[in-house]
Parts: sequence; structure tokens; C-alpha cells
Amino acid sequence: MKILILGAGKMGSWLIESLCLDYEVAAFDNDLTRLRYFFNTLKLTSFEEIRDFDPDMVINAVNLERTVPVFREVLPYLNENCILADITSVKNGLQKFYPEAGRRFVSTHPMFGPTFANLKDLTGHSAIIIRESDEEGKAFFRNFFESYNLNIFEYSFAEHDQTIAYSLSIPFASTMVFAACMKKQEAPGTTFRKHHEIAKGLLLSEDDFLLSEILFSPFTLEQLEKISDKLEYLREIIKAKDTTRMRQFLNELRKNIR
Repeated sequence: MKILILGAGKMGSWLIESLCLDYEVAAFDNDLTRLRYFFNTLKLTSFEEIRDFDPDMVINAVNLERTVPVFREVLPYLNENCILADITSVKNGLQKFYPEAGRRFVSTHPMFGPTFANLKDLTGHSAIIIRESDEEGKAFFRNFFESYNLNIFEYSFAEHDQTIAYSLSIPFASTMVFAACMKKQEAPGTTFRKHHEIAKGLLLSEDDFLLSEILFSPFTLEQLEKISDKLEYLREIIKAKDTTRMRQFLNELRKNIR
């Protein structure tokens, strides 16, 4: 199987290095310095070279804002049977693009990122495969994800967006609020340092467009309202110094995280 990876950023590089020993892999990136150190990989620098390589699958690993435009750029150079694949965290534009393109596709979402995950050991992490995807494409990614001991879930486009609104918008929003309120601490404790590292990873490493798209999801506002409600409830308990309600609240939290 011939696989073309579009984009040699952190996730693109991981895909290239993970697939190049088992498949015929080519990499394409406008920044040629990113392609310098890959082994057993064909480095492509033009669309005509993509046509000559004639891939069976194209995995788009560029940033979210560029995913659909890059697909449109390479489509004229792909054969009709080539499967289009993406690994994006937000599927809004792609859900509309794929039917318009009239091509077989497989849409996935590795639920880990290079900012926080150890890409050498992904045991216990998860990945989502979109149910509407091509069966051959789904089988390929299922086998690939299973080789890394990932927990695999199959969701529709709509179910995926609902899941992401819950699993990403809550920690993203909470981290942003923490960052908005923080000040320099001369002697920060362990808990503060851990939160600080998460905030740095999110705000200094993640793409602004990705953060915006996740928070602008139609399902995010409901999650933020839940945060606001619980924060107000905690505020009332603290204001009243109500030990009984605080103990009950903490017990509820312990049940949730178990």
C-alpha cells in the first residue's frame, strides 16, 4: 500500500515514522527542512511528484485551518480510487467537504497529542474512527491503532463533535480560566506547577484556530454553563462556610472521578 502524508509537523512526523517500515510512504511539506531526517520515506516537493507516486491513501496531517484547502490542492493529482484520510480534532468542515469531493474517505481522531502524550507508549489512550468512513479505510486505521494498544471508538460525525465538546472544551476552558487568573508565584506548590505545565502546553503549543474551533462548537456552550453552575454552587458553599455541604460536594466529586 502506498501512503502519502501531507504535513510533517508533530503528528505528521509520528505517522511517517510509524508507517514507513510497513508501507511505501511518501511525505509532502512546503517546509523542506521538516523532511530532512526521515528514513525509508520518499520526500516529495511538488504536486507532479504526488501524481507520479500515485498513492492509495492520502493522510492529511496539516493544521486544522489548512486541512480542507490542502485537500483541494492535491485532489487533481490523485487517482479516483485514492482514499482521503484526516486526523483532525474538529470535523465540521470535513463533514461537508467529503460528500462534495465524491471520494472514498476515512476520518479519524487520535485522542492524544504530541504536547502531552508520550508517543512512544500510547497504551491506554483512545482514538475515534468516524462511522460514515469507507470500510477499507476504517479497517486500515483500526489495525494501525490496535498496534499501539489504543482504545478504539466508532462514532458518527455528530457523535464525535458532541464527545469532543465534552472531553476537550471542559479542560480547555478550565485551563484558560486558570491562566487568566494566575500570577507569578515565588514558591509554587506541586499542584500549581502541574496546572501551570498544562496551561503552558495548551496555550504555547496548540494552534489558535484549533482552540477556537473546539470552543466554538455548538455543543461547547452547554458544557461551559455546567462549569459556571458548579462554580457558583461552590462559591455559595465557601461563602456560607457550610462544612456539611462541602463534605457532600467533595464526596460527589470523588464518585465522579472514580
